[in-house]
Amino acid sequence: MIAAPLTAAPKGLDPLLDLLRGRRVVVLAGAGCSTESGIPDYRGPEGSLRTRTPIQYQEFVRSEAARVRYWARSTVGWTLFSAARPNEGHRALARLEAGGVVRGVITQNVDGLHQAAGSRRVVELHGSLAAVRCMECGHAVERNAFQARLRGENAAWAERLAEGGIEAAPDGDAELPAAALESFRVPACEACGGVVKPDVVFFGENVPPRVVEEAWRLYGEGDVLLVAGSSLTVYSGRRFVYRAQKEGVPIGIANLGPTRADGVAAAKVEGPLGRVLPALAEALLPGGG
Repeated sequence: MIAAPLTAAPKGLDPLLDLLRGRRVVVLAGAGCSTESGIPDYRGPEGSLRTRTPIQYQEFVRSEAARVRYWARSTVGWTLFSAARPNEGHRALARLEAGGVVRGVITQNVDGLHQAAGSRRVVELHGSLAAVRCMECGHAVERNAFQARLRGENAAWAERLAEGGIEAAPDGDAELPAAALESFRVPACEACGGVVKPDVVFFGENVPPRVVEEAWRLYGEGDVLLVAGSSLTVYSGRRFVYRAQKEGVPIGIANLGPTRADGVAAAKVEGPLGRVLPALAEALLPGGG
């Protein structure tokens, strides 16, 4: 899909511009920022959960079969996920930060695309898929290094699996037939032999306290909270809206589809973030960003 030119501003942009202009903005970003980079989200524009349900933390911890299923699909999904590149929405947020409008981004995404686009102050609320960590000893390695081990220990499996036409799924996952899970081996931690997990917060797992504290510090620098591309279904992100309501901090929303803050937002723009955010940057920055 070809984005509309910036001269054709998204409908209803002016109230959001009035809300943001002259204020320090902190952005709470969600999956809608990355869908235009080819990374699917768990919910459609209507806010309903898609047929795929995310892996749960307790399931991953307790079940070896669940870990095999996760890592087999992730071995394929990582190839697709790691090839994603920032889109115009990511780049617009980076320009807004460089121009002094945005103080920083609290992101629920685990793809690293905000940093790749040039954003410098990013709090990754749910971690990053670019690393894996042992649940026993805490030893961490880059995901690319662990990917090489996954491939190396499952070379014959990888040869049998035709990757062409594999459907990408959220968070670096992929759709695989049940038969493709047979014989897959998950490498153990090289340091202690423990269970290795992606360095992200699974559903049902708590965000580390140090990350929450960092996010609250950034939140405290803003005069307005801009929700960008999140339905706010997950509490770890929605808590910032609750605090903003309590403290009288105005809330702006840019999203494709409903959110759980629509009723309390001072302004909302509906539309793809790759169009809405560049329009904001063009209007708020000297020289159009």
